[in-house]
Amino acid sequence: MMFESGRFLVAVYGSLKRGYSNHRFLRGARFVGHDRLDCLTLYDLGSYPGAKLEPSRGVVVELYRVNQAGFRRLDLLEGYRQSEPERGLYDRQQLNTRFGPAWVYVYNRPVKGRRRIARGNW
Repeated sequence: MMFESGRFLVAVYGSLKRGYSNHRFLRGARFVGHDRLDCLTLYDLGSYPGAKLEPSRGVVVELYRVNQAGFRRLDLLEGYRQSEPERGLYDRQQLNTRFGPAWVYVYNRPVKGRRRIARGNW
């Protein structure tokens, strides 16, 4: 879903958050605010987390408005395959946030044996 003439609302929960290594991929994006999504569960994948669509006590997300180029950068970083989303490292889902529907990258691989991040903040 697009907002504000060509901008997309994106919710991030891991290395894209402020102060983490991949935040640079949000260059030019406008920070909107924070939310907690109880329809996601985080798993520790090593150097980054992955979210699955599973109920939890909530995952802390930062929301940003990104333009089309920024959205494409995020798709590349997250291994999203538009033509075959089920085969990418992450798929994207639109989830409801207090700022409206936002795109969230959901981990596509099995998480068996991975540690669940119970506090919902990575």
